[in-house]
Amino acid sequence: MTTAARPEGLSAYIAVTAAYWAFMLTDGALRMLVLLHFHTLGFSPVQLAYLFVLYEIAGMATNLSAGWIAARFGLTSTLYAGLGLQVVALIALAQLDPDWTVAVSVAFVMAVQGASGVAKDLAKMSSKSAVKLLAPTEKGGLFRWVAVLTGSKNAVKGVGFLLGAALLATVGFVWAVLAMAVMLGAILAAVLIAMPPGLPKGRKGAKFSEVFSKSANVNWLSAARVFLFGARDVWFVVGIPIYFYSVLSDGTEEGNRAAFFMIGTFMAVWIILYGAIQAATPRLLGAATRPEAALIGAARGWAGLLFVVPAALTAAVLAAPGPAHWLTGTLVVGLLAFGAIFAVNSSLHSYLILAFTRAERVTMDVGFYYMANAGGRLLGTVLSGLTYQIGGLALTLGTAAAMVALSALAAGQLRADAVERTTA
Repeated sequence: MTTAARPEGLSAYIAVTAAYWAFMLTDGALRMLVLLHFHTLGFSPVQLAYLFVLYEIAGMATNLSAGWIAARFGLTSTLYAGLGLQVVALIALAQLDPDWTVAVSVAFVMAVQGASGVAKDLAKMSSKSAVKLLAPTEKGGLFRWVAVLTGSKNAVKGVGFLLGAALLATVGFVWAVLAMAVMLGAILAAVLIAMPPGLPKGRKGAKFSEVFSKSANVNWLSAARVFLFGARDVWFVVGIPIYFYSVLSDGTEEGNRAAFFMIGTFMAVWIILYGAIQAATPRLLGAATRPEAALIGAARGWAGLLFVVPAALTAAVLAAPGPAHWLTGTLVVGLLAFGAIFAVNSSLHSYLILAFTRAERVTMDVGFYYMANAGGRLLGTVLSGLTYQIGGLALTLGTAAAMVALSALAAGQLRADAVERTTA
């Protein structure tokens, strides 16, 4: 791999990033649309969590196989497939009939969300793998490029949360979904026409068995990723949005709309802050001048720091006799702090998986790692509805704290000597 970015490599990186931005805008908007729309239809927290379960299960299966598919058929093929499948999923979701029973509606939306989960992880694996192959290696170039891609993606997804809430409040569910399908279809057409060279076309001899990593660092990092993202989604998917809705809405149509905008704004700000700090993490950590061993040590330390936030918020919820203005304000500030520290952890993980792998098996290791990422989201999604319904917000946030602790323990097993061998 070269030490400086070639012009065609930079062009390919820009094209991949733009396509990924468009995808994540619709992904964030769709999540908010589905959550708020079905909550207003009377779905319970557990039923709302079910709507996203197949999305995460599909993500696990997709990531396990997508690394091999990309190695066999090329990264552009998996990127195009992800964009195209998301367009199909959006069009299908617009066919939802309000006269269907709850059971039929849940089954239909689960199926469509499953297709969207496949689409998302095809696009994600393609984009993240491309960075390893296209980025310069000098002066922390790999960390910078992956941080920009990941951070900007999450900022765009945050805008998507706000967009989804705004569209639901203005044009309604069906027209919002169709508008996103048209937009993403246009982006797909543009990328198909204008994608520059620079990405590998695939190799016929790639074997599916290569997906499973023999690297201890890849496996421990994947375990840390499971619990890191479980810790986020256990409150992010159902618990906090529904809690805020119960506090902010007065039950009237106008009150519901106002609550939609406020919840969407908070979720958008959280994701945008998260993305901005992810992008800035290499500079915050001085990555250009720090050795790999120091960055691995930082991954352990930042995981420990993250534990403090959900633990403190759990104590605050237990101390409050019920919903109160001071508690809502504490939750907003605390969760924004969680997002900032979480972003550093996530950015370090996204860099380390590329540092730990070799160029010839990058799609395999990245696919395996993001399978673990999807597993964490699945665990968090299921527990989000379940813990909120059983024990309210205190149990939800306490579960998040326990998951962060497990992530820190897994990160503590990472070893610096493996990085030296893969980059030598």
